[in-house]
Amino acid sequence: MIEPSLPPSPEALKAHLVQLRALRGKDAQAAPPKRLLEVKQWQQARLQQTYADLAANPRYVEATQFFLEDLYGPKDFSGRDEAMLKIYPSMVRLLPASAVQTAALAIEVDALSEVLDRALAMALGTRKLDEASYAKAYRESSTPELRERQIARVEEAGHRLAQLVKKPLVTKTLKLMRAPARLAGLSELQEFLERGFESFAAMGEADAFLATVGSREREIAKRLFSSAPAPFSL
Repeated sequence: MIEPSLPPSPEALKAHLVQLRALRGKDAQAAPPKRLLEVKQWQQARLQQTYADLAANPRYVEATQFFLEDLYGPKDFSGRDEAMLKIYPSMVRLLPASAVQTAALAIEVDALSEVLDRALAMALGTRKLDEASYAKAYRESSTPELRERQIARVEEAGHRLAQLVKKPLVTKTLKLMRAPARLAGLSELQEFLERGFESFAAMGEADAFLATVGSREREIAKRLFSSAPAPFSL
């Protein structure tokens, strides 16, 4: 298992945002793979199936929705990325270091997932997308180490966010940003940040939720790399 990373620096946050801009923003260096959206939609459907029990639990419903729709999903996040780049200097100046580190981890997860999704979409080729073809493309386009890094960073970002929502100063600062964010055209970013805070605040203790996500994703990855049958049936 990959050890927790050192606290991400403000420069790491900016580097991941620049990477995402190069992949899918206004500075995109190439068109996305033709089947990228199809892959993302298929994976979101898989995640909804895997975590249907958490989504049905009143305690975890908001956190599950944030995980499936705001941290990982098929929608276009390029506007949010650009907004974060735009206010990056202010974020570093005004927010506590822990908040910047949490944002850096979340954006690292996003950037890594984008890279892996694109590689998988290209490896899929023209094959019909189903469990067997997905598993084959998964093995061809990635490594167990990269997938473990992805899962570990999701867990780490989640634990940091869970600690962050307990800090009144951060919550107060976020609320004070509402009007300036609206005036600056940053409402999308503001809403994303507030949904994250509200979902984890509503959940309370996050250890069980994050442990469930980590264990299920590791088991699925293990099956995918071992060519085990029915890799998504846990």
